[in-house]
Amino acid sequence: MNQIDAAQVAAVRAHFRVLLSATPRGARLARLLTVEWMRDRREVPYRVTEAAAHIVAELAANAATHGRVAGRSFRVALLIREDGVLRVEVTDTRADGLPHRRPPSLDAETGRGLLLVEALADRWGAALGPAPQKTVWAELDLPAS
Repeated sequence: MNQIDAAQVAAVRAHFRVLLSATPRGARLARLLTVEWMRDRREVPYRVTEAAAHIVAELAANAATHGRVAGRSFRVALLIREDGVLRVEVTDTRADGLPHRRPPSLDAETGRGLLLVEALADRWGAALGPAPQKTVWAELDLPAS
């Protein structure tokens, strides 16, 4: 599943979307806006908010670093679905390769971000389209209320 499709729109309880510049400042703002939006969501416990903030920070940093195309923004979308799932999507305009998790070398200073996403999310993945975009997504199950 890439971006949310029309059949799923009715199943969304709350959503937030924003376009940000593909810069370190845009990536930082993505995390701050995520925390602020989630603060008003009573169905989202603190631990899920914290996990989502870390996931957004990593995916937004990747979009600003690896998915950057001059003059183009990246999009962050947060969706709380009726089925009790928080979905995070980060879409950039550089579809020349999907991210994949690979263990970094022991002396590498970078390359651990998707390991963090995998550890925090219940599910995650990436998909191409529509051209020239790619979306990296992560889902967190919300506790039953």
